[in-house]
Order: sequence, then C-alpha cells, then structure tokens
Amino acid sequence: MLWADCSDHKAVIWCEDHGDLAYYHDTTPSAHDGVALDAGDLVEFDLSQEKDLRYARNPERIVRQQYAGIAQRLRSACRVPPRITPVREKLGQVVPFRLVDNGNDPKEALRA
Repeated sequence: MLWADCSDHKAVIWCEDHGDLAYYHDTTPSAHDGVALDAGDLVEFDLSQEKDLRYARNPERIVRQQYAGIAQRLRSACRVPPRITPVREKLGQVVPFRLVDNGNDPKEALRA
C-alpha cells in the first residue's frame, strides 16, 4: 500500500502485477474498518476495473509494514539525476570539396 487515510477510508495500492494503481474508497463496513491499514502494509483485496480505473474492494492486511517507507523510496528514486550519455568522440573531420571551374571538362578529369 502506497498511501492510506484510515479516517476517510481511502488508499492507493501498488498492485503486484505492476499495472495501474488500485484505488480504495469505501464508506460501507469492510475489513478496513476493523484494522487500520497504512502505507507499507502488504494487503490482499478484490480487484475490479471500471473504465480506466482499478478499484480495490475488501482490503485485508496480510503483513504490517512489509514495505515500510515505500512511498518515500519511490519519491527519492524520482530525484535521481538523469544518466548522462557521453557524447561520441569526434572521429574525423569532413572536408568539403569545392568545384573549381578551371575551364576543363569535369568528365575529362574522371577519364584520366
């Protein structure tokens, strides 16, 4: 569980399939009422999909604080500076050839 507000019965859950997050918000009695769930808890729940959102139903804590500090670690990971890719070394210099009109036919120069 990434985030939870027990007083408002809301939570955001990172699913084991690493797909979209699951959202929990329920005002009806559930397993959430008896046990205060918190960020870092490993939970089991029923999953449903409605349009583009995933919803968790009937969450039940399996292990308390199994992933303590997960939200903070994810935030910190986002602050890592991007990896700088070294610029390829200049391997050579391109020299442009200019056509010089010396009165000769260029085709004659190729035949020589």
